Amino acid sequence: MNAEPTLADDEARLADIAAELDAALRVHVPRWLAGQALALAPAIDPAVVDDAVTTTMRELTPRLTRVLTADVDAGAGSPLATIREATGRLSAVLVESGARPVQRDAFDEQAFPDDVFALGPASFADIDETLQEPGLMWGAARAHVHLRRRREATG
Repeated sequence: MNAEPTLADDEARLADIAAELDAALRVHVPRWLAGQALALAPAIDPAVVDDAVTTTMRELTPRLTRVLTADVDAGAGSPLATIREATGRLSAVLVESGARPVQRDAFDEQAFPDDVFALGPASFADIDETLQEPGLMWGAARAHVHLRRRREATG
């Protein structure tokens, strides 16, 4: 007879999912950032893009890890918002290269006024399709742990 998972089991599962998503983001985000830059400015020096991506990832990686591993009650934010906030360096490189800002809708212009190249991902699949499922699993596991804690606290 299988026992129902405990809260500790659910928290451990969330930690495993977070570690898997963190590792996958470390692989896919740099590729995605470089691809975005090269698509927007095909004549840009790839070494300049690599430098910008490397610097961005050096700053972004610990922030992503903090968000993904934060206690569910800490309100640490979302990984997608963290990635969106980290696109400034690449945007600056694109501006310096003469890349033209892209057409954006009114919502994007208002919500993300500094993202003139629409670099910020709206979903994990925008970065890489293989990230969609682990990203959704992380969010669901996080919500589950949060709700379970509330349920167990109130009896």
